[in-house]
Amino acid sequence: MVGFIATAVALAIGVIYGAVAGYVGGRVDAVMMRLVDILYALPFMIFIILLMVVFGRNLLLLFFAIGAVEWLTMARIVRGQVMSLRKQEFVEAAHSLGLSQWIIIRRHIIPNTLGPVIVYTTLTIPSVMLLEAFLSFLGLGIQPPQSSWGLLINYGVETMEEYPWLLIFPGIALSLTLFALNFLGDGLRDALDPRTAKD
Repeated sequence: MVGFIATAVALAIGVIYGAVAGYVGGRVDAVMMRLVDILYALPFMIFIILLMVVFGRNLLLLFFAIGAVEWLTMARIVRGQVMSLRKQEFVEAAHSLGLSQWIIIRRHIIPNTLGPVIVYTTLTIPSVMLLEAFLSFLGLGIQPPQSSWGLLINYGVETMEEYPWLLIFPGIALSLTLFALNFLGDGLRDALDPRTAKD
């Protein structure tokens, strides 16, 4: 649940932010990307830990805190794709029809960035799961009786000498999840990318 909801938050912020920066360009793009560079320099793990300590171990806060951290790379990927698309003929045709910039971004630019976005999203979900697992391992994330990777690993470490499978099986499950999401991303990219879709 943390993986999918936090990734959805990161996806929404990153796609809109990157699409606007890449499409508008110029000084707006420069300012927006410098903000991304500044945010990259911040120690976000400490930021999330402070949020958890100050506001308590709220599950909803955990979703949005992790999602607000993971959107930066998504914004850069979308920006790069949009910059390569904004001079294409179909965008110029939309301009000549008098469509507003927001409609062009929403209907023409963003759908053509779906391939890389979907692939990166499937890689973000395991990354978010690992981040949440680390927080739960430290006691700052999901709390019992709810279950998470971090809680399972923490319990497995405590009983590793007597019951090693309690540590091995969560690791195997996490690896299988990563492979499954990668294969899912490849399939969705081929199915949803407008440039490869057949009429």
